[in-house]
Amino acid sequence: MAPRPLTSQTSDETRARASVTRSLTATVDGVVALKAAFETDLALSRSIVDAVALIAAGRGRVVVSGVGKSGHIGRKIAATLASTGTSAYFVHPTEASHGDLGMVTSDDILLLLSWSGETAELANMLTYAKRFRVPIISLTSGAESVLARNSDVPVVLPKVVEACPHGLAPTTSALLQLAVGDAIAIALLEGRGFSAEDFKVFHPGGKLGAQLMLVGELAHSGEAMPLLPLGTQMSEALIVMTSKGFGVAGVTDGDGKLIGVITDGDLRRHMSPALMQTPVDAVMSRHPRTAPARMLASAALKAMQDQKVTVLFVIDEAGIPTGVLHIHDLLRAGVI
Repeated sequence: MAPRPLTSQTSDETRARASVTRSLTATVDGVVALKAAFETDLALSRSIVDAVALIAAGRGRVVVSGVGKSGHIGRKIAATLASTGTSAYFVHPTEASHGDLGMVTSDDILLLLSWSGETAELANMLTYAKRFRVPIISLTSGAESVLARNSDVPVVLPKVVEACPHGLAPTTSALLQLAVGDAIAIALLEGRGFSAEDFKVFHPGGKLGAQLMLVGELAHSGEAMPLLPLGTQMSEALIVMTSKGFGVAGVTDGDGKLIGVITDGDLRRHMSPALMQTPVDAVMSRHPRTAPARMLASAALKAMQDQKVTVLFVIDEAGIPTGVLHIHDLLRAGVI
């Protein structure tokens, strides 16, 4: 097949760029409208805050449901809630009508998504919730819809222009549902003081799991640490630096506290015929780069990059070294 003329290719690219620009503009405008509504519409802001409070006070789980694109967004919201400390799962409304409603208890909270608020597939879930007094939070744009009128906390989102030129494919509207769901999840996370260490419990694998490891878990300790007391001659320091394999040596005082470090740079700066007989006190840098054992591995990596070093000594509250961490340790763990 003959290639298209260059002018035709250029025209296609121009149209594609224009389309993408329109879509991005529509989605950005939608989020801006949502933020403005939250700040000026008391009913909307109150409903979102009430949703956070209801879930925070709940004894059971958050059961999320929706159909179509709202269902896909609902799955993401459920996953975000679960990964940030709020027990949650997604149930498809059709499956719910065929037995999965048995998983929902009166201690749970239903989070139902429907942009129109008139999704027929949610009817059985509404009936079940009313019968067993299961609280309902809804994300919808239909203030007078069946879903909103039957919700304990109806979160009525502003009507926005879809990125779809026909106004049919849920695009901007789906993004707004996702934004509010994520905002609720993060408010719950912050409200309960969910820490990075808590986060690690739910994210043990992959790069994220590696970044959530603690420095103390990766550092070398005991005999592996290249440490020397004050007064040691540089001839011995050089042996320690070479044998331990970190390219540095830490210097400790009489109380065992880390007060200095010797690096390859220090050796070059003090190079002389008398270097081997010089005490480490005269060669060391007196501001060693350190990290606490409970620092996140990702934070240690940033510290190394910012300070342009490849090794951090791990110290306890008293300043006594408990380990040494090389950037290669972060590499092997998958942090980088």
